[in-house]
Amino acid sequence: MTATPRDADLVKRRVWELRDHAESRTGTPFFPDAYAPGVPIAIDFGSSALRVGMTSQKGPQINIPMLISKYRDRKSGKSMTFVGDDVFLDPSIKAQARSPFDGAFVTNWEYVEQILDYSFKHIGVSSSGRVDNPIVLTERPGASLLQRKGYYELLYETYGVNKVALGIDSLFSYHQNNGHTGIVIGTGHESTHVIPVVSGKALMPEAKRLNWGGHQASNYMSNLLSLKYPYFPSKITNYQVDNIVKDFCYVSKNYNQELKSVLTLDVLEEIDITLEAPFTEVEKQQKTEEELARQAEKRKESGRRLQEQAQQKRLEKLIQKEQEFEYYTKLKERLSSLNKKQQQSTIKEEGFEDEADLNKYVSGLEKALKRARKQDVGDDDASDEVPSFPLVDIPDEDLDEEQLKEKRKQRLMKANYDARQRAKKEKEEEEKRLAEEAQQDEEWRSRDLNGWIHDRREKLKAIVQKRKDRQKLKEQLSDRKSVAAQMRMKSIASLASDEKSGSKRKRNNASIDNDPNDTFGANDDDWAIYRDIASVDDEELIEEEEQQLLKLEKELLDHDPNFTVEDTMEAQYDWRKSILHLFLRGPRPYNSEDSHEQHQVHINVERIRVPEVLFQPSIAGIDQASIVEVGQNLLLHRLPGSGFSGDSYDALQDIFVTGGQALFQNFEERLYSEYRQFLPDEAPLKVRLASDPLLDAWKGMTKWAQSDASKNQYLTKAEYDEMGPDYIKEHGLGNINVV
Repeated sequence: MTATPRDADLVKRRVWELRDHAESRTGTPFFPDAYAPGVPIAIDFGSSALRVGMTSQKGPQINIPMLISKYRDRKSGKSMTFVGDDVFLDPSIKAQARSPFDGAFVTNWEYVEQILDYSFKHIGVSSSGRVDNPIVLTERPGASLLQRKGYYELLYETYGVNKVALGIDSLFSYHQNNGHTGIVIGTGHESTHVIPVVSGKALMPEAKRLNWGGHQASNYMSNLLSLKYPYFPSKITNYQVDNIVKDFCYVSKNYNQELKSVLTLDVLEEIDITLEAPFTEVEKQQKTEEELARQAEKRKESGRRLQEQAQQKRLEKLIQKEQEFEYYTKLKERLSSLNKKQQQSTIKEEGFEDEADLNKYVSGLEKALKRARKQDVGDDDASDEVPSFPLVDIPDEDLDEEQLKEKRKQRLMKANYDARQRAKKEKEEEEKRLAEEAQQDEEWRSRDLNGWIHDRREKLKAIVQKRKDRQKLKEQLSDRKSVAAQMRMKSIASLASDEKSGSKRKRNNASIDNDPNDTFGANDDDWAIYRDIASVDDEELIEEEEQQLLKLEKELLDHDPNFTVEDTMEAQYDWRKSILHLFLRGPRPYNSEDSHEQHQVHINVERIRVPEVLFQPSIAGIDQASIVEVGQNLLLHRLPGSGFSGDSYDALQDIFVTGGQALFQNFEERLYSEYRQFLPDEAPLKVRLASDPLLDAWKGMTKWAQSDASKNQYLTKAEYDEMGPDYIKEHGLGNINVV
């Protein structure tokens, strides 16, 4: 389809780099000046990121990914350990990066110890063998006693810490944002928690967890891309997928409505993101115009020679077919003068089973001759002069050797001339027949336009259906278990059996293409069997159908007012109308030869589908309630008071969201609209995001550590020695004892 003005006016789309966020890392600096003895150290020990710093500072001195890599240099024989940003300094080190977490739980405490060593060293802790500062540490809601025991043993027994306080990161973030009573939604790396808070204290028995976090979102995006581009030429790493989710996903304000229009051209122009994976481009050698011209001329000359050779071969085969046809035509004439017994004997000697078998063969040969004459000779001989061939009728014994050679040449030329004359005559007859049909068709159209249009539409419909059936058959034949594939194999086996038991004809001068030993193809019934077992991509058949289709469409465009360009086959197969193309390749045409486009992925539906799991977990196969359903249950049935009174009424005024997924665009607006759907109009609903969803947890730890309320909330070393690691010292921002 030719480009429309709209296509020409479109600006070039931006192509984003499918980047690895680790490439820009340069290692973690040291902060020895930040250390102050006796000042609490806040450690936000998350499964994706580690944030460590003195509570006297405005922000964490260490903010690194939760990764560790043990690397052995073969040249020096030294073993080295890299933590956080340092694992990205070299690709071989990065390839061995690991996390101490398996899901939401720590499974390698040796890694935890080495990460803490690294952290204390970088913030300037210089005391040998111990840390003389109180520790404020995060843990997940409902953390197991085994996990807490591991942290206590490390901090009290390995580092000699004098006191430790554990709390929940999302509640620390709520504290940082001056929360008092509300619903806290913490979207972490491994899960999302909904925790009600009343008068500054979390109601942990009413807290709920959704098993969906940033890690699951990245895995879901990775699976969607694998299904969308199963043969993508390069591997998309986990770091690259993380970047796609963080940089380009957003929460849809109305998911169901946007999903209906997301794959339209106008919408795709706005939301489709093109990402290109890094690859090494092979530069093609640029040739001068003279070299290109010489190559073009060389190809042209080579093509001309090949065409001449092919035409000569086809002509020789045509002459052989003419001789065959002449021989069997005379045979049929001779048979008419014989009695029945002599006819049967002669037919058997020629290799045919009976007279019907001979007639089939001659009929198929005649049809093949007509096709060959029309294709290969036509009326190329424009000269009206009749050539002479004087040596053809002279007996061979009257000619010398040179004259015999010339006679063979003249015989070939005469056969060529005769074939051309017959083809010319047949062409004139065909043109006459077509002209008569065109005249009759025109008279029909002028007499009964509606009937004529109906006939053309039915013919067009039949051709389109043939195309669909051929494509369906092609798909079925690729499956060896399908009925079509099994029937094809039966036909092949049947033909092979017939060939072994068939008779052998004696005609030696037959061409290979029309061997008289084989009557297959003599009529349409035989060719029907062939079409059953042949490839569905018959180029001649497809080309003939294409010509018929274009002719019918042109006639309908000229005479049918209800048939427009949009109804043509070309328009229907336009990439702009292909949902698959728009989904895979975006709102622009795709050039499969372009190496850049081969390494590009398009993110469109996935941008809203991945974040939507928080609101519709079922689309990712999670059999849990959404964060909205959990909030509705808390407000209506769990919090003290009924009918949006009391604590429920106060909690409505502070729906608080924190964590990495809170950074998705439109999260606040979508959550507000979802909550408003089940609330009365007069309900004072308010939804807000953390001022810094990623760092507010650490900042909340420092704020809590500096408050007077925290002084008696630490578990001291003496209390740990007396009561053991199972003891929990409760406070409003941490876990509680479950009786």
